[in-house]
Amino acid sequence: MNKTLLHQTYNGKKVFLTGHTGFKGAWLLKVLKLIGAEVKGYSLEPENKFDLYHLIGGDHLCESVIDDVRNRKRLKEEVLSFQPDFIFHLAAQPLVRLSYEIPSETFEVNAIGTANLLDAAKDLEKPCSIVLITTDKVYHNNEWHHPYREGDRLGGYDPYSASKACAELVIDSYRNSFFNLNKYNQHKKGIAVGRAGNVIGGGDWAKDRLLPDIARALGNEKTIIIRNPSSVRPWQHVLEPIMGYLLLGSKLAENPLVYSQAYNFGPYTNDALPVEQMVKIAIQSWGGGEYESLATGSELHEAGLLKLDISKAYAELKWTPKMNAYQAVQLTMDWYKQYFEDAAAIIEKTDAQIHSFISVTEAII
Repeated sequence: MNKTLLHQTYNGKKVFLTGHTGFKGAWLLKVLKLIGAEVKGYSLEPENKFDLYHLIGGDHLCESVIDDVRNRKRLKEEVLSFQPDFIFHLAAQPLVRLSYEIPSETFEVNAIGTANLLDAAKDLEKPCSIVLITTDKVYHNNEWHHPYREGDRLGGYDPYSASKACAELVIDSYRNSFFNLNKYNQHKKGIAVGRAGNVIGGGDWAKDRLLPDIARALGNEKTIIIRNPSSVRPWQHVLEPIMGYLLLGSKLAENPLVYSQAYNFGPYTNDALPVEQMVKIAIQSWGGGEYESLATGSELHEAGLLKLDISKAYAELKWTPKMNAYQAVQLTMDWYKQYFEDAAAIIEKTDAQIHSFISVTEAII
């Protein structure tokens, strides 16, 4: 992936981005603007004034539509009026623990919201490359060390995981029923899926997420409390899958008959670290701090181990992760430290991290 490829693909093109006010969506919005795309975002209002979208001046980076993906009529109107060349669907209820509190809403947003978007795309009378973002948690988790491949069984214990597996069934149904590759010359839509693991990076303030909890504690000089110190997750910096999504979109536009598939984007399997080790790395990167493990007494089930096999993304997309978990935590804590020291400079910090990541990885935009 190089400067010519990304600019040729997205420069001057219209990109409809759902979830643009969220953590991952805001990072993707910023990168899309750097490579010259015209973006229309569709999402709920950011929850807080200090969310990344506000901090980077998101309203100046795109045409922003604030609404719910469950509003099928409005979503379709916005897609059809914009006439996008690309659609990236990130809007979701993304939290496992919250899904236990609002299970029905989680299924509505993640499964029906995806159907609503594809319904809108179905009526789009022009070529369009559509990348739908789900999660590593769509896989039926056997708690084994074998990394999950794209063809493995889907499922989900908790409402969030199950809702994302449902979204994948929705996508597969629409791909077969309305975007069948055998009839591509009629509908001209490429439909691909990106599955990423636990992403970290500056600007994530979500409740019950490890790095935001660590940053809040350190920034306020409090003790870090961790629930499941031995839980292993496939940590990666948010820019890693974002570059994967953009590469997938580029390939999809180039050859939709080949790339209308699902792809895993995660770290190398030997780079998955337990929560306690991540906390220690974060404290080291920050320059000080304390933590303690606390039994919450919660009976909510959370998966303890889940790794992705990324060999398909490497073989077919030539995508590989460029940072290990240690480097990802360092970059993340660097962002948060800047925020707590001087939030006014956070736009420059965000831009610098993007340019540095791209430069170091030779994935130059």
